[in-house]
Amino acid sequence: MTPTRRPHRNFYGRFRGKTLKQSQKTYLDEDLAALSPGAVDWDVNPDRAPLDLKTRFGGRPVWLEIGFGGGEHLVHQAAANPQVGIIGAEPYINGVAMLLGKIRRAGVDNLAVHPGDARDLMDVLPEQSIDRAFLLYPDPWPKKRHHRRRFVTPEHLAPLHRAMKPGAILRIATDIPDYVRQTLQEVPRAGFDWLAERPADWRRPWDDWISTRYEQKALREGRVPHYLTFRRL
Repeated sequence: MTPTRRPHRNFYGRFRGKTLKQSQKTYLDEDLAALSPGAVDWDVNPDRAPLDLKTRFGGRPVWLEIGFGGGEHLVHQAAANPQVGIIGAEPYINGVAMLLGKIRRAGVDNLAVHPGDARDLMDVLPEQSIDRAFLLYPDPWPKKRHHRRRFVTPEHLAPLHRAMKPGAILRIATDIPDYVRQTLQEVPRAGFDWLAERPADWRRPWDDWISTRYEQKALREGRVPHYLTFRRL
């Protein structure tokens, strides 16, 4: 069988920041491989065979967090919901290292980590396999000419819709008003129903929400968080 050709994908974020601490290097060396969700990378899975999530998580429902930052929300959800398996995708290796330290301290065992582009992960997620997804404080790309780089575009939303189960919940949090506007335009077009009943629902955190470092920065700088909930049709 001829391997599938890897598509050309521009990546505009950061893969690495300041020098890692020795403890963080240890976490990456000792813990990351065991937390893999399966064969995601193109060099080991060129035919893009779907991941075996039933085996990976023992048949539990599967949640997905796209861009987990420092991992505080991901670990919080894993600890609060041991009955589910959660995959986190994050290309920024410093954030991955921070997450691994939090996993060690929390002792959770229902997490998988993809240290790379979420688009590569969504290539191999089985169709209608995700029960809940989170997109929390994604890169805002504030300049108008960069809005096409935002996650809430058809390039990203179409494969996410394919991977989510009918009725699955998508949560999006952002402090950028124009990101809210684009989200409310594009996400319903991609096959999701916005669940807000009144304007106040935008401002009310979810009952199980834990404030992240990005939200705390927004609040310090006077920006208003918005919490948007969608259901996959």
